[in-house]
Amino acid sequence: MSYSPGTTPEAPQKDNRKTIYALLITALVLTWGYLIYDKSKSKEVITQKEIQYVNVSNAKDSLQALFNDATARADSLTGSNVQLTGALAEKNSEILKLKSNIGSILKKKNATDAELKQAKEMITELNGKIDGLFTEITKLKGENQQLTSANQQLSTEKTQLTNEKGELQTNLSKTQAEKANVEDLASTLHASNISVNAVKVKGDGSQKETSSAKRADLFVISCNLDENRVTPSGKKTLYVSVFNPDGTPSGAEGTFKSRDGVDVSYSNKVEVDYTTGKALPVSFSWKPGAKFQAGEYKIVIYHNGFKIGEGKKDLKKGGFLGL
Repeated sequence: MSYSPGTTPEAPQKDNRKTIYALLITALVLTWGYLIYDKSKSKEVITQKEIQYVNVSNAKDSLQALFNDATARADSLTGSNVQLTGALAEKNSEILKLKSNIGSILKKKNATDAELKQAKEMITELNGKIDGLFTEITKLKGENQQLTSANQQLSTEKTQLTNEKGELQTNLSKTQAEKANVEDLASTLHASNISVNAVKVKGDGSQKETSSAKRADLFVISCNLDENRVTPSGKKTLYVSVFNPDGTPSGAEGTFKSRDGVDVSYSNKVEVDYTTGKALPVSFSWKPGAKFQAGEYKIVIYHNGFKIGEGKKDLKKGGFLGL
C-alpha cells in the first residue's frame, strides 16, 4: 500500500454485525424469558383458582350435607303427631325461614366465601332452633302422655264409680222393693176365728142353720180381723175364694194377682173399714150360682195378695127330718 505525501491514511471500517447479533439474541432471550415467566405466572394463577374453586366446592358440598341433615331433622319434627300451636308454631316458622335462606345461598353456582360463611352461620342457628323445638316437643309429648294416663285413670275410675253406682242403685231398688214387700206383709191383715155356717132361708126371711147340702141356700162366713198397728186406717178389700168339694172354684166372680204372680179366682169381694191397731169382726153371706154339693167346701180369705185365713164347711147329702 502506498501513501501520498501530505495525505492522512483512512482508518479501516469497523464491523457492527456481531454487536447487532448479540443485541438481537439478548432481546430474543429476554422475550422468551418473559413469555416463559408470564406463562408460569398464568399457570400459577390458574392453579390457585382451581384450588380455590375446589376448596369452595368442597366447602359448599360440606355445607349442603349439613343443611340436608338439619332439614331431615326439622322435617321429622314437623311430621310428628304433635300439633304445633302458639310458641311452637312461631319457632317452626323461624326454622322454615332459615331453611329458605340457606337453600337460596346453596343453590347459587358462584356463591362467595362471604355467602358460604353466612350460610354456615345460619345452619348453626338452624340446628340450635331445631334442638330447641325438639326439646319443647319432647316435653309436650311427655305432658300429653301424662294427661292421657290421667284421663285413662279417670275413665277407669268413672267406669268403676258408674258400676258401683249401678250396683248401689240395684241394691237400693232391691232394698226398697224388699222394704215395700215387708211393709205390705206387715200391713197385711190376719183373719182369725173363721167360721162358716150353711143357712136355709125360710119364706118369712128368717134363717136357720143346716148341715144339709140339699137344704142350704147360702153360707154365712164370719171372722175376726186381728189388730195391726202398721196397717193404715181406711177401706180394705178382702177377696174370698170358695172351692167346691171337687176342688173347682165356686161362683167365681173374677181373678186377682197373688204375691206369687198367680191369677187366683175369687168368689166374693168384701170391703171393710179398718182402724189401725184395732180388731174388727167381719161377717158376710155368700150364695153359690147353683145348688150346694155334698162334701167339704174350703173357704180362703186374701188381703194384699196374701192368704190371711182359711175355713172349711162339710155339707151332708141329707139329714134327719130334713135338717
